[in-house]
Amino acid sequence: MGIVKINDELHEEVRKASTVMVRSINAQAEYWMKVGMLAEANPHLSFTDIMREQLRQADVDTGQLAHV
Repeated sequence: MGIVKINDELHEEVRKASTVMVRSINAQAEYWMKVGMLAEANPHLSFTDIMREQLRQADVDTGQLAHV
């Protein structure tokens, strides 16, 4: 486990987003880093495509969500 230093303004945005997304500040930052890495590695995929693939890999049944 390491330490990542970010500027105060970005930390404040992570803090606010973590409240909305019901995650810890660290979990929100980790989520954004993971999504960013996946987006850079797969520039042809949309955010929705990336999330769909992550859910598929986690064996989450998204069929129930199709009608929401």
